[in-house]
Amino acid sequence: MSTKETAAISQLLALLEARYAMRVLWALRDGHAQTFRLLQDSVGGVTPNTLNTRIKELREAGILSHGGEGYCLTASGLDLLKRLSDLQAFAVRWQQGQARKTAPAVNPPQAAPAA
Repeated sequence: MSTKETAAISQLLALLEARYAMRVLWALRDGHAQTFRLLQDSVGGVTPNTLNTRIKELREAGILSHGGEGYCLTASGLDLLKRLSDLQAFAVRWQQGQARKTAPAVNPPQAAPAA
C-alpha cells in the first residue's frame, strides 16, 4: 500500500472515529432527509454543538449535504455506508468466532469403566 493510500485511509478513519460521526451516518442510512432536530433525536444523546461539528466535518468531507428538507447523505456517503455494511457483516462473523474461543469447553461424556 502506498503512502498516499495509507494517508487516505487514516484520514477517513479519523473522520469516522469522531464521536457520533457513525451515528449520524447510520441515522441517515434510509435515504430520507432529516432536519437538525430530527437528526439530533435520531442520534440520541448528542449536544447541539457536537452535532453541528460532526455535520460540518461530514459536509466538508462530501459525505453529507443539506437540502430543502434537511440533511442527507451524498452519493459518496451512500457508497461509504454500502462498504461499511460489508464491514458490519465481517464484524458479526468475527465476533461469533471470538465468542466461541472464549466459551467454556464442554466435556464430552466419559465412557463407563470396563468391569
